[in-house]
Amino acid sequence: MTADDARRGELKPIMDAAAVERALRRMATQIAEDLASRGEIALVGIRAGGVPVARRLARLVAEAEGGPPPPIGEVDITLYRDDLYTGLEKPVLGETRIPFPVEGARIVLVDDVLFTGRTVRAALDELMDYGRPRLVRLAVLVDRGHRELPIQADYVGRRLETELSDRVVVVHGGDGERDPEARVELGRAGRGRP
Repeated sequence: MTADDARRGELKPIMDAAAVERALRRMATQIAEDLASRGEIALVGIRAGGVPVARRLARLVAEAEGGPPPPIGEVDITLYRDDLYTGLEKPVLGETRIPFPVEGARIVLVDDVLFTGRTVRAALDELMDYGRPRLVRLAVLVDRGHRELPIQADYVGRRLETELSDRVVVVHGGDGERDPEARVELGRAGRGRP
């Protein structure tokens, strides 16, 4: 989400830029230990919030491994949403870019917030249309619970206990490399000021 989104309503700070960086470093180290030693990996960010997280993770995985950053792809799930014809009046299509062969790849799917699991399901469906990866793992900056599908993250920056009506806002700024504006905020719906 953008800084303008964060200004709407009352939001409680959950993670500042330093906490986001620490969480991403920890996740990158885990990814490097689990996957990079087995061969080349690639990161695929779910548009829009997962893309800057994937870029930062790629840099940090490279630092942890002492090599070049893994390739990065992007998927736009608009056409794969299960509410495409019921929940969206005018869907806006983004671009999917996967600059590496998906067939046989070791892929880390990346998003900023894991909620119901429906976004991840849509991203997996789209990814499979590009080929059959050898494995897919899921990395999320924030897991806020309330799953509607049996989807769990393998790498999590922070787990939050939230109400169904709460909003979790991840603000991205900067260049995707180092982000002094990055933060996570929580909006508690219907409870006044958080």
